[in-house]
Amino acid sequence: MIGPSGAGKDSLLNGLAGMDTPLPLYFAKRTITRSHHQSNENHESVDESTFESMLHNNAFALNWFANGLHYGIRHSELSQMHAGMWVMVNGSRAYLEEAKKRFPGLTVLHITAPKEVLRTRLLMRGRESAQDIEARLNRPQSLAPEPPDLCLLNEGSLEVSFGTLKKLLHQHTSTYSHNTGHID
Repeated sequence: MIGPSGAGKDSLLNGLAGMDTPLPLYFAKRTITRSHHQSNENHESVDESTFESMLHNNAFALNWFANGLHYGIRHSELSQMHAGMWVMVNGSRAYLEEAKKRFPGLTVLHITAPKEVLRTRLLMRGRESAQDIEARLNRPQSLAPEPPDLCLLNEGSLEVSFGTLKKLLHQHTSTYSHNTGHID
């Protein structure tokens, strides 16, 4: 799952965890150089030196730097794929090509919202200055995946977005199962 800051990725992941979906889902926990009180995401919070040590010791299957923070997905978080689960990762658009190289067949779910909605959500979140938010909103659109496997415009209520997401997953599951005969 990728998308711009403020698109609602964490909110959708948190809500999706409690939904009945057509897929056996596992939600990968990220390791981030950000404290817990700065996010509504259940993540492993570490300082930069600990992250660098973990990186040096090959703790991560995926890792990237974005928005002044280091992010990592431990190998153990992706092991659920071997058990037939679909692993949901809140990833980075800038890191997407590298993730695709490491995991061929990766399904990309792009969550987005109109610029004004993103601005409002980022301001309400209160983590950044208005200047930082504007810089974030004016990033090149080249970070958007072309084309994503699945795309969700999250501009209204979370209830509506959950319904749309569930429908997208169901359609993707049907197409995937029809084309391959199984889900893995």
